[in-house]
Amino acid sequence: MRNTQSFVITLLLIVSISVYWFTRDGSERKVNPYLTRALDRGDIIQTISANGTLTPVVLVNVGTQVSGTVARLYADFNDEVKIGQILAELDPALLQAQLQQSNANLLSAQTQYNITKSKLERHHMLYTQGFISAEGLDIIKQELDATHAQLAVSRAQVERDRANLNYSIIKSPISGVVIARDIDIGQTVAANFQTPVLFQIAQDLREMQINISVSEADIGLLRTDQLINFTVDAYQNRTFFGTVKQVRLNPTIQENVVTYNVIAMVNNDEGALLPGMTANIHFVVDQRQNVLRVSNAALRYQPDDIESAGSAETRPHSDSDSQTTLYRLTDGQRSAVPVITGITDGNYTEIVTDELREGDMVILREKNSKKESTAQFRFRMF
Repeated sequence: MRNTQSFVITLLLIVSISVYWFTRDGSERKVNPYLTRALDRGDIIQTISANGTLTPVVLVNVGTQVSGTVARLYADFNDEVKIGQILAELDPALLQAQLQQSNANLLSAQTQYNITKSKLERHHMLYTQGFISAEGLDIIKQELDATHAQLAVSRAQVERDRANLNYSIIKSPISGVVIARDIDIGQTVAANFQTPVLFQIAQDLREMQINISVSEADIGLLRTDQLINFTVDAYQNRTFFGTVKQVRLNPTIQENVVTYNVIAMVNNDEGALLPGMTANIHFVVDQRQNVLRVSNAALRYQPDDIESAGSAETRPHSDSDSQTTLYRLTDGQRSAVPVITGITDGNYTEIVTDELREGDMVILREKNSKKESTAQFRFRMF
């Protein structure tokens, strides 16, 4: 009895497994072997990607024309300044001494001029009375002209030294915001060979510009007043917008790579964008609304049997790069449909021709390719 029961249980188990196996195998054969997606309508925006740096529209480097030691500072980072406002002062001791010396030289030249002028008046009276010759009178006139020229030189020297003394007071040339300060109190600045930069002032941060490097392959698609959208690392989930202001003609060549500088204007009323930020930019080259579109995965699909056997059902060759083949699935049957594509945004591509309609199912890929089915064999109990 015990052996009979074991035999019956084993037989039932084998029958159950066989029924399950054949039932599962038959149902799986009925499952659609393709992953598909319906064609739909929507908007497509074609863009070009590039990187750029945010900078103020007007950025002034404030320097000094005279050398000296920084005695006082009146402005710091992020301070708002007005035109003519004092930013810093240099130690004026040496400049004041030079001005005093020039004033003394001017006084000496003025005195010499007055003496020579009086001498000329006396010699003129003697000449009219016949006591001196005309040649002697001419000599005194030449002396007067020389002293007059020296007087003019001394006056110019005084004006120059007075201007240098005024230059020791550093004033803001524009109204704006101080974004950089490169000096400290006690630091010596030398303006003998090159004007040192003391401050950097941005005129207005409510409007900024982006300096963008665009490759030569994409520069032909850009134009003035073209829309752009971009993101910055500080606000990765936020999109900013701007317009192209200028496409500069001067190329930059580095390691045989040619790029062009493009300037875009950006509104920054909220003050979220800061100078120096890196912008990830997308130029809006073209955009279409409510067009028939297909997923780009469908354009990349190539049937396994065509790849291996080289069947006649292949993508047609054409002189136009926009012509390709999609594979439509109708009632479980695959059919190749040649189409002409339009613009793409990287995810979807526009379908220009009328061979397909909205709602048609196109193949994205095969769920189990032949390679996968031959390489993987599974026996599943449950």
